[in-house]
Amino acid sequence: MADHRRRKRPATAANRGSARGRSGRSVAVGVAAAGVTLVVGAAGALHVTSASAGGDGSSSSSVSGAGTPDAGTPAAGAGPSAAPGSPATAAPSPVRPNRVAGSAGGLEEDGAIPGIGSVMMARVPREALQAIVVTGGDRDTNTNTVTLWRRATPDAPWAAFGAPMTGRNGANGWTTSHHEGDLRSPIGVFSLTAAGGRLPDPGTGMPYEYRPSFYQTAAPQGEPLADAFNYVVAIDYNRLAGRPPSDPARPLGAGVGGDIWLHVDHQSPTRGCVALLQDQLVSVMRWLDPAAHPMIIMGGAADLGADV
Repeated sequence: MADHRRRKRPATAANRGSARGRSGRSVAVGVAAAGVTLVVGAAGALHVTSASAGGDGSSSSSVSGAGTPDAGTPAAGAGPSAAPGSPATAAPSPVRPNRVAGSAGGLEEDGAIPGIGSVMMARVPREALQAIVVTGGDRDTNTNTVTLWRRATPDAPWAAFGAPMTGRNGANGWTTSHHEGDLRSPIGVFSLTAAGGRLPDPGTGMPYEYRPSFYQTAAPQGEPLADAFNYVVAIDYNRLAGRPPSDPARPLGAGVGGDIWLHVDHQSPTRGCVALLQDQLVSVMRWLDPAAHPMIIMGGAADLGADV
């Protein structure tokens, strides 16, 4: 989970902006949990979608949509493209190693992403044309290999995009039954429908919530978290898909956790999120296309590769 909600401040007119679509017109972004559908990502790992965007607007904020489309070892690749002017990264802290070497990928003729078994592939919607795969060595590793995949049509084979990257996940690894405070990342298949951060939109095609007052860190003493939420992509685990990352709604209850995001690496394992170096995350955000219904498939290698 992200740490910012420990320092949550009451909503005011100053920190609630307008929601802007691609046309630039203002629309309300609400938080009512109406029209909720529960989708199983893996055993015990759920995410939530909403059939309606209606709500009371109590957590509305500045959201924009563009027109087009943290690591224990050095990154294995620069990702889809290098973001210019990205800040230098300090030396990382020691973490348990990721024992998956990663692969530049290729084409998979049977319609599956290489390394992803039938259990997880069955949870990828037919309309999804983009996927981020986050693979840990096993359930106890807290670094991972991140690869990007795309296909031209629902019937086309998946092809790798860019080079593999090294990321971080929960300090205690992965779980199929995530709960608040377990320091594990949830295993499963989840949609990606919103982004945000305390810095302006870097040029993503995703709806983007620019809200510096919200994306603050409550870092434990000694943890360099100041830049962790410069950019985030909300992972639709226990949240209403399409709402901004700041939306506090947790339809499955607080006990199973929430605020699982892709965010900027802070040189140590996370509380359950997935983290990448900032230039890599920016490149991923620019690659994501909401029209391609992007998904994230994440967990230990054995869980991702399971066929039964």
